[in-house]
Formats: sequence, structure tokens, C-alpha cells
Amino acid sequence: MIHRHILFNDQVRESTEKLLAPGQVGLLAGWGVFSTLRVLDGVLFAFERHWARMCKDAALLHVPMPCSAEDGHRALLELVEANRAYNASLRVVVVRNDGSVWASGSEHRSDLIGLTSDLHDWGHGVKLALIPQARHAASPFAGTKILSWAMNLTWVEDARAKGFDEAVLLNERGEVSECTSANIFIARGNRVWTPPLRSGCLPGVTREVILSEVHAPGFEIGEQVLTPVDLETADEVFITSTTRDLLPVIEIEGKILKQDDRARHALQAEFSKYVERYVAQHRTVPAQAR
Repeated sequence: MIHRHILFNDQVRESTEKLLAPGQVGLLAGWGVFSTLRVLDGVLFAFERHWARMCKDAALLHVPMPCSAEDGHRALLELVEANRAYNASLRVVVVRNDGSVWASGSEHRSDLIGLTSDLHDWGHGVKLALIPQARHAASPFAGTKILSWAMNLTWVEDARAKGFDEAVLLNERGEVSECTSANIFIARGNRVWTPPLRSGCLPGVTREVILSEVHAPGFEIGEQVLTPVDLETADEVFITSTTRDLLPVIEIEGKILKQDDRARHALQAEFSKYVERYVAQHRTVPAQAR
């Protein structure tokens, strides 16, 4: 459930206010971009990475970004303060308003919308379904995080109806791409692999931090093409996302997986240290003052 206040462009407003118009093309056609951030002690973790990815995807989709990163960061912090959402999830959305005969003539070519909510408890592990032909890796829009998210939500509903928690999406070559809202990793011995971007997967921020910033002694991390068989025979499998950190996979399509967990524990420890350093460097108000 979203919190009481939302951000609409540069103003914090009540979530019950009527702010959106029927002719906002981005709402009618899913024409826009979004990202989900983790708020930790009032800090927007990895904000610059999230914003840069949104800008990249927005340029590809011809969605004008409504403000600078600095103004967006300031406005989102005002939303966090209004909701006292110092440890929460934050969804930031950019909706395009023009470009169709159905447009309503808004004064803004796009709107910035921000929402916060309580953190979700993802449990101690996940059970995954397999969805073939779910990612078109060759598409120029592969790996973009856009508002047209209904297929992902439908796949999750289908998976949960069958007793699973999430779904592994395969591309047109039958390769593992990602989950509907998470990246996926495997470990074999001291080597940890995740599908390359050419699999069609989203360049997740947690994935990016693990690949570029996390250095767990004794483990090598890299990209490699993976198949469902690789998942089933790995020493361990885990998924990553902004709100999940590193979460183990218990089974796939009813097959119980190995639970070595050495790699995940080592990487989670180093990732947590990175997050703590980031929050300490970007905190503007001491946590105890809240």
C-alpha cells in the first residue's frame, strides 16, 4: 500500500488528489520509464545509477526527462520526508503526455511521479517457474525498464497460481534471461555467473553493483550464457533486486536445488558493506535525529 503523500512533478501532494488526466498518453499506452529504489536511513541508495538508467531508457523511448538528476533527487527526498519513509521502497515514474491523437494537451511533455511504500518481506527463499519465449533478446528495447509491465505481472500471477513465487524468463534461444523483477545468478565452486545483457535481461542496479563493486575473497564473478540445466545443476542459485538484496532460490519447476550458499553469503556480506558505506557517505541528517 502506498503512503499518504506522493510526488507529482515538483510538488508533494496527497495521494487521494485527482492529478492525472485520461489523455496522458503514457498511462494509456504504457509510454514511460520507471525504477524502484531502496530508501535507507533517508538515503536514496544508488540514486545516480537508477537515474542514469532511466535517462538511457527514456532517450531510447523518446520520453523527455522532466528535470535534472539534482532536481529529481531533491524532490524525491522531500517526498521521503513528507511520508517519514526513511526505510522504505520508492517508485519513481516518468510518464509521457504527448505524441498521440489521444493526448490531452498537458502543459508538460512528461510528468515525474514518486510513490513510497513499506518494505516487503520476501521470505527466506523463492520457488521459480520457467517461462519460455518471454524475452526477445534481439529487440532494441530488450533490457529497458518501461511502464508496459503487464506481461511481467501476468507471469507472476500465473506462477503464484501454480504455487511458485516468481518466474525465470527465457529468451528466443532458450537461454536464461532474468526473472520478472530480478536478475539471477548461479555459483559453481568459487565461480559466480549471471546472464550477459545480450540475453535480454535488465541491467539491474544490484546486479551492476555486484559485478563492478563487490569483491568477495575467494570468489570470481562474471557473465556467462546460462540455460535452465545450468540452474538445475548449479551449487546454488540466487536472485537479486533493489528490495531483495541476494535471495536464494529453493526450487525451479518443482526441482529442489542445491543450497551450498557459500557464494551468496560471501557476496551478501560484501554487498551490505558497500551499502553501508554508500549510506554513510550520502546521509545528510544523522539517523538518530529521526
